[in-house]
Amino acid sequence: MMQASAEFLEKSRQKATDLSHRRTINFNIGRYNAAVPKGKQQFDQLELAREKAKNAKWKAIEQLDQQLETFELEFSKRSGKVIWAETADQAISEILTICRQKGCKTLVKSKSMVTEEIHLNDALQKNGIESVETDLGEYIQQLDEEPPYHIVTPAMHKSKEDVAKLFQEKLGTPANLNPEQLTQVARNILRKKYVEAEVGITGANFIISDIGAVAVTENEGNARLSCAFPRTHIVVVGIEKVIPSVQDLSLFWPLLSTFGTGQKVTVYNTIITGPRQQFETDGPDEMYVILLDNGRTEILKNPRQRESLYCIRCGACLNACPVYKNIGGHSYGVTYSGPIGSVITPHLKGMDDFKHLSYASSLCGNCTEVCAVKINLHELLLENRHESVQEGTHALSEKMAWKMWKLASMRRGLMNMGGGKLKNSFVNKLFTSWTEVHGDLQFSQKTFNQLWKERYKK
Repeated sequence: MMQASAEFLEKSRQKATDLSHRRTINFNIGRYNAAVPKGKQQFDQLELAREKAKNAKWKAIEQLDQQLETFELEFSKRSGKVIWAETADQAISEILTICRQKGCKTLVKSKSMVTEEIHLNDALQKNGIESVETDLGEYIQQLDEEPPYHIVTPAMHKSKEDVAKLFQEKLGTPANLNPEQLTQVARNILRKKYVEAEVGITGANFIISDIGAVAVTENEGNARLSCAFPRTHIVVVGIEKVIPSVQDLSLFWPLLSTFGTGQKVTVYNTIITGPRQQFETDGPDEMYVILLDNGRTEILKNPRQRESLYCIRCGACLNACPVYKNIGGHSYGVTYSGPIGSVITPHLKGMDDFKHLSYASSLCGNCTEVCAVKINLHELLLENRHESVQEGTHALSEKMAWKMWKLASMRRGLMNMGGGKLKNSFVNKLFTSWTEVHGDLQFSQKTFNQLWKERYKK
C-alpha cells in the first residue's frame, strides 16, 4: 500500500498539471470570492464579531466536559438519548445496533462531514442497509463513488457538463439536461427515499448546551426531511461542536453563512430539541445524539493545538489557500482537506503518517486572515512541523542534512566558500526530497556578505 505522503505527492502532481481541473476550481472559488464581501457587509464590526465568536468557542472548549454534560441532561429531559462514542468503530456499532432494532433497510442521510470521517456509508452497505445521500452535492459524489471534495461544497470540482454526463451514465437521463433539470431528477428520486426510510441521519453544525439541542444549517431542506419523515433520527456530531448558549446562534449562524457561502443567512436553520412530543404533530418517534470523540480529546489535551477545535467548518480557509486551489480536495487523501485538515488530521490519525500535510502550505497566513473564528492556522501548521520533529518522525538522512545546513549557516567562512557552482552541486544532491518536486536550488556566485565587502572596502 502506498504511504499517505507518497500518495499525496503523486495526486498533487497530477492535479497541479490538470489545467481543466484548475479552471473549474478557480471559477467556483471566484464566485465564492465575489459573494463573500457582500455578505460581510451585514456586520457593522466584523472583527469584533469574529473575536466574540472565538471567545465563545474558547469558553465552550475550556469547559467541554461541563458543556456536554449539561447538553445531555437537558436533551434527556425530552426523551432524547445521548450516546458517547470514543472511536469511529464504537459510533458505527451503535448506529448498526439502532438500525437492526428498527428493522432498517433504507436510510437517508443529510450532508455530514463527521459521518464521512467514520466511513459510515461503507459500514451500512456491508451490513445490507441502503444509505442515500440527500444533499445534492453529496448525492452526486455518491453516484460517482467519490468522497466529498470540499467541506462545504462536496462536488465543487465538477462542472455542469460533468454532472449531466454522470447522470446519463448512472440514471439514464438525457446528456443535454441543464442544472435545473438535473436538480429535478435528483429531487424526484430522493423524495421517494424520505418516505421509504426507517432511519434518518444528520450531522449538526452546533450542539447547544444550555437548552439541550442541536442546530442544523443547510440550503436545500434535505436535513429537515431526513429527520422529519423517518421514525428514528440519529445525529452524529463531534464533541467540539458545542456552544454554550442558544443566544450564541445569533452570532454563529450569520458568521457560518457569510464565511461559508457569502449568504447573510443560510436558507434553512433548524433547532432540534428531541423526538416528537405529545403536543407536536410531526417529527421522529425516537432521537439519538452520538457524541463522537475519535481523537478530539487528543487535540484537547494539547494546549497549543486546542484552538483548532474552535473550527465551525465554514470552509473559508480552503477557498483562500493557494495550495488547495492548485491541488484540490481529493489530493489530501483525508476527510478534512485544506489548512484546517492539515492542522487536525495529524492529531486525529497519527503524526507519523500525516505530518506531510502540515508541510503542504506556503505559510502565507491567508487561512488565518479569513477564518471566521480567528484560528491562527498558519501558526498551528508550524507547531505541527515542530511537534513532528520533536517526535522523531523524520528520516536520519533528513536530520543529518539539516544539521549540516545549520553548521554551514552559522559559519561565515563556510557560507562564503566555493562559489555558487559548488554550492548548487552540493545542495541539490544533498536535498533530494526538495529537488524531486521542485526545480534545483540556484545560488549566486557571491554571497551578500562578499558583495558588501567589495562595494564598501573600508
